[in-house]
Amino acid sequence: MRQIVECIPNFSEGRRADVVDALAGALVAPGGVALLDREMDAAHNRCVITVAGIPESVADGVLRAVGKAAELIDLRHHQGEHPRIGATDVVPFVPIAGMTIEECVALSERVAAEISNRFGIPVYLYEQSARVAARQDLAYIRKGEFEILREEISTNPDRRPDFGAAAIHPSAGATVVGARFPLIAYNVYLQTSDLKVAQAAARAVRNSSGGLKYVKALGFEIKERNQVQVSMNLTNYEGTPVFRAFEMVRREAERFGVAVASSEIVGLVPQSALNDCTEYYLRLEGFSSRQILENRLAEALPAKAGIEDFISSVSAPTPVPGGGSVSALAGSLAAALGEMVAGLTEGRKKFQTVHKQAAEIHGKLSAAAAELQELAREDARSYEAVIQAFGMPKETKEQQSGRAEAIESATRHATEVPLRTARAAARTLELLESILAIGNPNARSDAAVGAQLAHAALKGAQYNVLINLSGLKDTAFAESCRSEMSNLARRSASILQRIDAQMTADAPGH
Repeated sequence: MRQIVECIPNFSEGRRADVVDALAGALVAPGGVALLDREMDAAHNRCVITVAGIPESVADGVLRAVGKAAELIDLRHHQGEHPRIGATDVVPFVPIAGMTIEECVALSERVAAEISNRFGIPVYLYEQSARVAARQDLAYIRKGEFEILREEISTNPDRRPDFGAAAIHPSAGATVVGARFPLIAYNVYLQTSDLKVAQAAARAVRNSSGGLKYVKALGFEIKERNQVQVSMNLTNYEGTPVFRAFEMVRREAERFGVAVASSEIVGLVPQSALNDCTEYYLRLEGFSSRQILENRLAEALPAKAGIEDFISSVSAPTPVPGGGSVSALAGSLAAALGEMVAGLTEGRKKFQTVHKQAAEIHGKLSAAAAELQELAREDARSYEAVIQAFGMPKETKEQQSGRAEAIESATRHATEVPLRTARAAARTLELLESILAIGNPNARSDAAVGAQLAHAALKGAQYNVLINLSGLKDTAFAESCRSEMSNLARRSASILQRIDAQMTADAPGH
């Protein structure tokens, strides 16, 4: 399953459509990011933009948008009804598919650190990412808004940011970043017009009244239907599944002799939340999302041209696709081999004790394979952007300045892409070591071959990162990339050495 994260950044601008357009454009600029929704509120002077896609691409888009917001929004001249402390006010990351909340927290921390380093904006972590318990609540962080935070950030220890200096950015303020679970808006209609029944059911189910954790609920009268409704927000559908909330409302209504008429989901819902309902009500044994026909077809059917076309493109006397794309493809093949080993393990009686673990590894490898395939395409696009930047006119000072800025931006992106490839390859190598330890022994050599490919993908990505660093003016960013690549390569070599020692020691004749 491809790894997908949703991000719903809130910006302090709801009146200038051109600014909102620029922010939305920045969010989707890296590729691999889909724009799902955008809302502007003039009274609140705030916009909310929803995007989703490959985690690293979404993160890249967020950083671009934060920079654009800092350029175009000045909180010193901002007025609106909605509380705010920053031009980019809050950035929530939500795991949608193939990701754990822990991975989403790690992603939010990386983005928070980069926002601080790149733009000099102090950042606070909230929700699941919060390092201070009180900061799980966004309202606590925003207390007093931009104007009060500007005075207290350097004098009140409780208001020190998680990233950056204790000094607010003069015009962009501060930013809040974090990971949270998907929120499901879920309504249950009851076959009565008696509002007291809905209110009683809402009181029974909501967390604040002693009901189910992660549930907010109210009772409403829906006059046009001559029915009442229990309206719920499920803030963590894994902690409290949809079916559990439904069952409690149904049982509470039955105490009044009232039946459920229907229910509805408002907006988007993660597939896994519906899978949980299917498994519960059908009492399925050993159900896996890989049993869903569409999921298996998505895995099996090629989305792009075949391997022959790719090899032909590489062999052509053109700069792209080059070593970066080939490295990413090698990483995706490594993950695919791991998927095969996991598939030959899960669901088999002989390995039933490790079924759950193998299935979890399988899902993460599927996500890695999809991400690396996308990175193979993105690497080619990023280098094409570098070529285009160098081809810009440079006759006037303005042209020279614009060209230099474009080259720096394109080179930076062309460095970030192989760095993301290296990260994905490193995760793949760790997963391959895990599946090698518990997987079907008849396929151990396949996992080991995958490990060699993953290591090669990481080293190839490292070479592509390093070759770009000399062309960057941002020495701090260059040194950060160099250091991270060195650490990734060192850990990768250690894992590969362990796997190779195990495979060669186990070979016949030893």
